[in-house]
Amino acid sequence: MTELSKIFSVAQELALETGQFLLSRFGSDFKVSKKGRINLVTEVDLKAEEMIVGRIRQEFPHHEILAEEKGSYTCESSYKWIVDPIDGTTNYAHGYRFFCVSIAVEYKGQIVLGVIYDPITEELFSARRGRGAFLNSRKIFVSGRDLLADSLLCTGFSYDVEEIKENLELFNRIILHARAVRRDGSAALDLCYVACGRFDGFWELSLQPWDVAAGTLIVSEAGGLLTNFNGTDCTIYGQQILATNGRIHRDLIQLLTA
Repeated sequence: MTELSKIFSVAQELALETGQFLLSRFGSDFKVSKKGRINLVTEVDLKAEEMIVGRIRQEFPHHEILAEEKGSYTCESSYKWIVDPIDGTTNYAHGYRFFCVSIAVEYKGQIVLGVIYDPITEELFSARRGRGAFLNSRKIFVSGRDLLADSLLCTGFSYDVEEIKENLELFNRIILHARAVRRDGSAALDLCYVACGRFDGFWELSLQPWDVAAGTLIVSEAGGLLTNFNGTDCTIYGQQILATNGRIHRDLIQLLTA
């Protein structure tokens, strides 16, 4: 087994194990605190991240880790794990059944694998660079819809009030041209839904690397297109993301930059 194959295997195991832990605590009584005015963190987030980071440190002690809560670890390594123990924490805290575990690995500055697990639906989305994207064991592809008017889109809203106002303007503009727009509260799963054709496009402002690292690779490997709002290349460390099936991309760029 090559090192990357081992890393991929461990990432999948971690996503599944952590997902089952999240499910075991879902709907129970747990501590919830705030990281800002409306941004939440739960004791389950912290324990889940501890589980993931502990296993990574055990299996790959010389790898760097970037995690959402408190588990980041910096070192001189070509490999960086990017971890979100619960993407959709607000949903989780409120008992809303749309959240996931997201794990990606970056090698020399390029995302090489991504794994996202939804324990509610038992759907495991995964991708390795150059090998396609999968939902459980089935290969997935973006949708083939050509018209924005026939498209189902999704977006999310920042925890920053001014950026909420900015995205409300974009939302109001785009919803008049699309079939419908959804807002479910987990960017990682939104990207997976673009990858498997449930959504035709997704846009959002001010996401963090752990929100999108795995999902962007899964979209790309499923045949999708990812850019900034103006059509230039985007990175997981940027402030904007537009992900589509590629066919409606130009139309959305026109609306986002109007």
